[in-house]
Amino acid sequence: MATFHQRVFSGMQPTATLHLGNYLGALTNWVAMQETHECIYCVVDMHAITVWQDPVELTRAIREVTAAYVAAGVDPKRSIIFNQSQVSQHAELAWVFNCVARLGWLNRMTQFKEKAGKDKENASIGLYAYPALMAADILLYKATHVPVGEDQKQHLELARDIAQKFNNDFGAQIAERGLGTGDLGFFPQPEPMIQGPAPRVMSLRDGTKKMSKSDASDNSRINLTDDAETIAQKIRKAKTDPDALPSEEKGLDGRPEAENLVGIYAGLNGQTKAQVLGEFGGGQFSGFKAALVDLAVEKLSPIAGEMRRLLADVSHIDAILGEGAGRAEAIAAPIMRDVKDIVGFVSRR
Repeated sequence: MATFHQRVFSGMQPTATLHLGNYLGALTNWVAMQETHECIYCVVDMHAITVWQDPVELTRAIREVTAAYVAAGVDPKRSIIFNQSQVSQHAELAWVFNCVARLGWLNRMTQFKEKAGKDKENASIGLYAYPALMAADILLYKATHVPVGEDQKQHLELARDIAQKFNNDFGAQIAERGLGTGDLGFFPQPEPMIQGPAPRVMSLRDGTKKMSKSDASDNSRINLTDDAETIAQKIRKAKTDPDALPSEEKGLDGRPEAENLVGIYAGLNGQTKAQVLGEFGGGQFSGFKAALVDLAVEKLSPIAGEMRRLLADVSHIDAILGEGAGRAEAIAAPIMRDVKDIVGFVSRR
């Protein structure tokens, strides 16, 4: 039976320093997936400019995010690491998809409404059309699997809708040119990969809010650039409640800060929450926080150190991105040529 080549695509925006939520929710899984999949990991700088970015800061952030990928264990030899703007086919396919996607589909995207807020008239067209570019990022490589957070599931559904509509609209051209994969069409239906160990890390100051790069309080998050002392201070100051830790997971209900810290410990130590509570249940937060400080410093401070080492030589970072872009383009260019042929464009021979 005809199937698509199994390939993973994912990326992060270079809009601020990556934090513990990015590490546990994405990077640890990216590293593990290198063992089982062909992986393409992108720094999505074109997405970043859907809202204003200072050019000098954007350059710095692209390199910092790349350093975070590598320091966390993404191997640029085994996986492809590049920044999106170096592969022009992302923009080319996004335009085709802008013409395939329907206005009603984009109107349903909740993230645009959240990011644009009440002043939608001042939001960029790029912010509105962002999901079509995200679909292009994935389908440009015919990626079959996409590790995504819950907040991106709707965009992946749109990518699936665009792939299906393209396959249907141009079915005759695809078949005539022999460019389909059996009866599956030209583009695959990418599947989400939502997995642990801690896919949703919350703020250290408010357990009901997701840990975020945009939070005004730096104490709300542990940045991947934080040194050992900063990590320790932030955990010691993390909000808790006066009760002892429960012995069972059910006891975390209605205790968001407690659940968050237990989840962070579990994620960093490769355990379940139940296992953590089996060890610390019945104890006070002071003892648990001390253990969490030791664990977080052990796991995270080497990443910060490696990032500092990598960023001391930006030419090395740029070389990683350049080599990755060349490998990405080698996959993307033939697929984009086929798309142009299917759509009916006349290309240079």
